[in-house]
Amino acid sequence: MREAGLARPLLGALAFAVVVGAATSLLQTYGVRTDLFSVNRAPGGTLGNRNFVAHLAAFGLPVVLLAALRAWRGAGYVLATVGVMMVAASLVLTRSRAAYLAFGAVLLVFFAAMFVSGPLRRHGRTWMRLFGILALAGSGVAGALLLPNTLRWRSENPYLESVQGVANYQEGSGRGRLMQYQRSLRMTAGSPLLGVGPGNWPVEYPEHAARRDPSLDRQEPGTTSNPWPSSDWVAFVAERGPAAAILLALVLLGIAAGGARRLVGARDADEGLAAAALLATVVAAGVAGAFDAVLLLALPTLLVWTALGALGDPEVERPAVSGSLLPAFALVVVALAAGVGAARSAAQLAAMGVYATRSNPGALERASRIDPGSYRLRLRLARSGNRRERCRHARAAHALFPNAEAARELRRGCDQ
Repeated sequence: MREAGLARPLLGALAFAVVVGAATSLLQTYGVRTDLFSVNRAPGGTLGNRNFVAHLAAFGLPVVLLAALRAWRGAGYVLATVGVMMVAASLVLTRSRAAYLAFGAVLLVFFAAMFVSGPLRRHGRTWMRLFGILALAGSGVAGALLLPNTLRWRSENPYLESVQGVANYQEGSGRGRLMQYQRSLRMTAGSPLLGVGPGNWPVEYPEHAARRDPSLDRQEPGTTSNPWPSSDWVAFVAERGPAAAILLALVLLGIAAGGARRLVGARDADEGLAAAALLATVVAAGVAGAFDAVLLLALPTLLVWTALGALGDPEVERPAVSGSLLPAFALVVVALAAGVGAARSAAQLAAMGVYATRSNPGALERASRIDPGSYRLRLRLARSGNRRERCRHARAAHALFPNAEAARELRRGCDQ
């Protein structure tokens, strides 16, 4: 799309998506209720989790800032600046420390870019717009902190506590993260080349977890609270292996190095801003991903890599491909693979709906055929019906999560 001259509208669409995500979080914060919002991890808006909104705001901020700084008309600048204010306000309200760090890194990159790039350093309109954006964003943050909302935190000063605890790894979730990182990296000892396999962290981690590990689910012994570790990079090393993690890091470093060269050699302010946004996106994804799951999830992956592709250097030529059928064939293969993935996701959603709304064994049995990898379905079926069917599902549940005590107990009853 960048090569077709559509980079600017594509980036505008990404910025709009980020603002819409932040807007749904703010709506939930100030009392709007709908079935599309989850109440368990408010203010998550339509994303269902406050951390997801925080990550969206952190690594989506560069494209929203870019839209405001290089808007052609005053109305576009005002609208994009209001978008920056909404994104900043939603980020503060989520209390995500990883996103706070990424947000600070984005601002640092943009300010550094304003001094490093000659055209930006001399461009008075960009400086004026940047200070206007900061002033309005600051007022938005102040309003988010002062206006009464529907969020119920346990602390008297929750936002101050979150800021003060950004670097606290002596207790609480910070200490739990360090424990989790250490134990997760030990998992690679048995699979040093390829890791334990994508998605297998929650299967393998309970076997390596420390005593009273906060990453484990206390209500379901032998399972993890989350299906992924609290770090992209720890997950890449543990699940994909060190070699894959190093290659991915080199790709991101290569993109960042190209952005830095483009920033220094920018011929005008517009090119300098695009290079700054590219660098800020890489840094934000890397910082947030160091302390939370970011690129492990679909939405951040789509936004980050799409932004990096659209912000790339338009003068870098793509290597020539011999033959005219290869690109079309590759596109068909990708489309088919995406279709298979979409069909599997639809099947999982259908099975999940049956699990949540139905209790009769016949419906649950049909759901287990739709999604044979559903541990919860297998576990429920292992507790009802005749012995043969119970044992079949108990063995399947134990095979999916061999460290889960519930599945282990049910399997043990079948072996006696």
